[in-house]
Amino acid sequence: MTNRHLYITLLALLGLTPDALAQSAANGSGTPRLVVSITIDQLRSDYLEAFSPIYSANGFKKLMEQGMVFVNAYYPFTPVDRASATASISTGTTPFYHSIVGSQWLNRETLRPADCVEDRQYPGLLTSDFASPTGLATSTMGDELKVATGGKALVYSIAPFRDAAVLTAGHAADAALWIDDAFGDWCSSTYYATSVPEWLRIYNDTKSPRRKITSAVWEPLHEFSGTYNYYLQTPNDRPFRHKFTGDRRFMSYKESALVNSDVTEIALQCMGSTGMGGDRVTDLLCLTYYAGTYGHQRVTDCQMEMQDTYLRLDTELSRLMDYAERNIGADNVLFVLTSTGYDDVEAVDYTAFRIPTGTFYMTRTANLLNMYLGAIWGQGSYVETTFRNQIFLNHRLLETKHISIGDATSRAQEMVAMMSGVRNVYTSTQLLANHSPLTERVRNAFNPQRCGDLIIEAAPGWQILNEDTHQSYMPVASFTQFPVIFYGTGITPQRVLTPVSTDRISPTIARTIRIRAPNACSAEPLF
Repeated sequence: MTNRHLYITLLALLGLTPDALAQSAANGSGTPRLVVSITIDQLRSDYLEAFSPIYSANGFKKLMEQGMVFVNAYYPFTPVDRASATASISTGTTPFYHSIVGSQWLNRETLRPADCVEDRQYPGLLTSDFASPTGLATSTMGDELKVATGGKALVYSIAPFRDAAVLTAGHAADAALWIDDAFGDWCSSTYYATSVPEWLRIYNDTKSPRRKITSAVWEPLHEFSGTYNYYLQTPNDRPFRHKFTGDRRFMSYKESALVNSDVTEIALQCMGSTGMGGDRVTDLLCLTYYAGTYGHQRVTDCQMEMQDTYLRLDTELSRLMDYAERNIGADNVLFVLTSTGYDDVEAVDYTAFRIPTGTFYMTRTANLLNMYLGAIWGQGSYVETTFRNQIFLNHRLLETKHISIGDATSRAQEMVAMMSGVRNVYTSTQLLANHSPLTERVRNAFNPQRCGDLIIEAAPGWQILNEDTHQSYMPVASFTQFPVIFYGTGITPQRVLTPVSTDRISPTIARTIRIRAPNACSAEPLF
């Protein structure tokens, strides 16, 4: 008898087949049946800790005490917004590779802003939105899980916002679900399926935000949280009360703490209706919660709302973990939680405190640059347009005049660098050619197909203003701390103070469920 025949005979005696053995190896001891990846938009460690006295024992406290907590997490690129952050978490790499440089970028063909997931080829389901992940240039964790299991794994993504839902779902998910801004139903895209599942239709008919928006009121979850301010340790005489009306009612609702209950509710419905975690094939559920300020106000104007947001998040995490552990088994579920980083939207009046500040004008700079380059090479519109802190040169004109991009960007860099309010100027050729520690974070955020020829870094305290569009923003270089937490299958409680980058989350999950990391991921697993 040959070794192969002996091997097959042994398997038969044990009641196993080669396929069953392979599946067992892929989902063996210590491998979760369900991974729940939780991204909380704008979660901050300082707020997370400040409100801990009013948490329950089964939410944030449970994660912090029984999980592996990496206290000092950061994104390896700048600037960061929700779109670039969620794409980086799901792909395990940076915008330089996955191409999602932000929620919007400038389309070089039309010279108009392009939305990161807008795709007119794929109409929405239960929404007038169009969406697909085709702008995402690499595979995601969900994609690789689908590949590894031959499509058998279930992959769902749920978020209040379209960009977060689509970018965490990736290319091969079963569905990406978000709340429609106009009608308040949970919706999806025809990219994933030709129709929404029946369980989602039933859910929308009974529990969608559309069904409750007229009676929805956001006020403190309980009396104590509405009368005591943990920011200043002082009593509060004016508890808040918000209702949602008008054309923007659903958008306002999605920027309130109430939306987090909707995310949990539909996540529980999804798990129950699809049977996620019910077999030995690992499934993936990606959830996005909201912890930003209400209506993008300053924190100082909505302190009590922020406090209540974290208290409600604690409640929702407790509900989510309790359901998964009871129905799938505490040893069969891995929870991974992190943040999109913190988008500081507060407009600070530095002049009132005599702190150095100013405004850098993009349109004025473009005009001066045209004059400067025209004096060198002859008159012409050398600057095609500007977008945020980026300057786009006219490549066709440069080709006509036989001027290299490298020469044009170098000349432009010299001029812009001498202007007030400029801390640094990076050129596209410089970011593509050099990979040094000094430029690494800017280079990681750069993508040659999506970004301009010059990237301007404003001086601290200075805002950048586009006079044509009246859009302005103030870059913030200060670091806001947020955590990465692993809790569940095979995790030993531990608190790690060493700084870690978020691109290491995806390879860590991949190692845990024994599959290949996303195809542009080169970071090492965290453990």
